[in-house]
Amino acid sequence: MLIIGIGGGTGSGKTTVVNHIIQELPEGEVAVISQDSYYKDLSHLSMEERVQVNFDHPNAIDFDLLCEHLQLLKEGTFIEQPVYSFKEHNRTKETILTQPKKVIVVEGILILTNPKIRDLFDIKVFVQADSDERLIRRLKRDIAERGRDLEEVLSRYQTTLKPMHQQFIEPTASFADIIIPNNRYNTVAVDIVRTIINERLS
Repeated sequence: MLIIGIGGGTGSGKTTVVNHIIQELPEGEVAVISQDSYYKDLSHLSMEERVQVNFDHPNAIDFDLLCEHLQLLKEGTFIEQPVYSFKEHNRTKETILTQPKKVIVVEGILILTNPKIRDLFDIKVFVQADSDERLIRRLKRDIAERGRDLEEVLSRYQTTLKPMHQQFIEPTASFADIIIPNNRYNTVAVDIVRTIINERLS
């Protein structure tokens, strides 16, 4: 099994890179796990309290569970992957049965911040994009897909997203084996990752 970690700031284009990497790989041999599924269970908090949580800080992620799940997959065991609701700011009661695959891709803004998780990655990728471009993408996504309004997104960006990116996320580029600039689609970098995967699979 090959485990690939793909990090980078919010709106950097990680999902696009993941899709380009896996689209030409053998069907049924790749599983994608999102860090977002592993936000901590906040059922003990009210909605008002959950809204105030800093979801861009490493403490918001249940890294112990993610690490346990990745180790189980490496051992050939199925896992029950959590399902997270951005509208409720909490995990749902549902899970996704995820089976071991030849390639596991783990993507998320904070996945390269945790040493135990980093040690499980065979390849570490960091997707880089201009801060203005990331903000524009975040605005479009949160308003269209997550039911947020403009003022809420901008406020969160200024008070949380930007400082957390500078403190925790940007420095993790130093752990990456490959850095992909994603202000435009970087064919060469993605092809390199895909070639390494194909070599490992064969």
